[in-house]
Amino acid sequence: MTVSTSTGVTSTTRTAVLWVPDWPVVAAIAAGQAEPHHPAAVHDGRRVTTVSALARAQGVRRGMRRRQAQECCPELVLLPVDEGRDARAFEPVAAAAETVVAGLEVARPGLLLLPAGGASRFHGSEEALAEALVGRVAERTGHECLVGVADGVLAAVLAARTSSIVASARTHAFLAPLPVDELVHAATEGGAVTEVAGLVDLLHRLGLRTLGDLVALPAADVEARFGRLGAWAHRLARGEDVRPPVRRRLEPDVEVGCELDPPAERVDAAAFAARRLAEQLQAVLLERSVSCGRLRITARTDAGEELVRTWRTDAGGLGGLSPARITDRVRWQLEGWLSGSAVTGAGAGAGAGAGTPAPAALVRLGIAAEEVAPAGAEQGRLWGGASGGDLRAHRALLRVQGLLGGDGVLVARLQGGRDVRDQVHLVPWGDAQAPVRAVDRPWPGRLPEPAPATVLVEPAPVEVLDSAGDPVRVDARLTMSAPPASVRWPDETQALAAWAGPWPMVERWWTPAPQRRVHLQAALADGRALLLAFSGGRWTCEAVYD
Repeated sequence: MTVSTSTGVTSTTRTAVLWVPDWPVVAAIAAGQAEPHHPAAVHDGRRVTTVSALARAQGVRRGMRRRQAQECCPELVLLPVDEGRDARAFEPVAAAAETVVAGLEVARPGLLLLPAGGASRFHGSEEALAEALVGRVAERTGHECLVGVADGVLAAVLAARTSSIVASARTHAFLAPLPVDELVHAATEGGAVTEVAGLVDLLHRLGLRTLGDLVALPAADVEARFGRLGAWAHRLARGEDVRPPVRRRLEPDVEVGCELDPPAERVDAAAFAARRLAEQLQAVLLERSVSCGRLRITARTDAGEELVRTWRTDAGGLGGLSPARITDRVRWQLEGWLSGSAVTGAGAGAGAGAGTPAPAALVRLGIAAEEVAPAGAEQGRLWGGASGGDLRAHRALLRVQGLLGGDGVLVARLQGGRDVRDQVHLVPWGDAQAPVRAVDRPWPGRLPEPAPATVLVEPAPVEVLDSAGDPVRVDARLTMSAPPASVRWPDETQALAAWAGPWPMVERWWTPAPQRRVHLQAALADGRALLLAFSGGRWTCEAVYD
């Protein structure tokens, strides 16, 4: 829970908290960044934020500086803060908990807030609920966790740290003797933790050592002296909630399908079945009042091969996507599948011409709505929703795609590669397929940032000259004969104001015909910036920078 600015009265909720101790270190070990038998700690560049049990046994504590921590434990493995890694690794834990309790809030990676009222009645008692959560997480993820139950978030978080259950009548008695330092555990974001730590330090200097000392002060006086942060701390110390819990509820994917008997070998026969499925899918979505972000089309051939393709829906949600538009997307995909370009039959080539594979028949067709969410609950764009012009453009693209087919409208996507042309991947508009080459691979020899704004369709031949007016050449070692001074086109010559490189690149060096190229970034005297390339004994202009 982050520090809230609300001071309105909210009811206290019976809350269960599932806590995996030292989660950032556990996530790093699971990602292979550290060994389980080595002491480890997570460091944010200034101080230690999380400590493993082995490091804690050797005296390393949260808040220590790097050198101080390494003095306590010379073999300490220091890991960087990685919130993305922590969140990704924690998702299986949250999914396991959701099989026991419907609806939960991920306060931070490693800490879950769950409603305990209905869940404890379903499982028989709060003790049984805690046992079920611990067992299910251990069974599905292999991680050990602690569960605590109490009234209010702060009491539940602190109860989880001791794996205890606090009765409603004992909440105040449980919190009163605890030091005010425990307030830090109720703040989850980095900025909030810093603010609460400052408040705790101020309370210590004023002689307020325990939560009971803070609660003994009138709430109005605390808010007047310490502001919204003091009011937040006072409410938590009283065992109250500062806001209702925000629990996520994952909507299941909606899927419809049918068997094709006899198997469909023509597009019109499969499209007729797809139309019925599209109407069924939309009816189910409307009945549940949900929308979707993606459509997954699946088919199975008579040879047993599974074919899958995913399309983004227009404007990020189902919106105006009618059964006819769903059918269009299925039909475009079926045209590719049944044409033989994607799959071939078991007897391909037996009765077909040389080099022309026989198309495979489809025996099953399915359509699934993914990223399902309550209608109207989609998150808006950073700068607002789609404008009227955007929506008109989407409708126009849909009409053009309906006339020309799925491959009639292509958009550029970024993919992995070394050359600027290799990094551009054209896909049908609305297609959610993954790039052919992953962007996050190392790609040695790739041009440094920034990337050029415009890549020319056909590279323009140019000449690169040195200060004496002689052509600049590149030898077998991929080094230039002289520093470049100007660039000449057939109709003009421009002096260079600056240049960077050369950036040598050798691809497929193990083949009889390796590709050797040198890139040069050049800033002209008139303000333009170009990406030049030398290959095959000549210079070309490949792209233009903004």
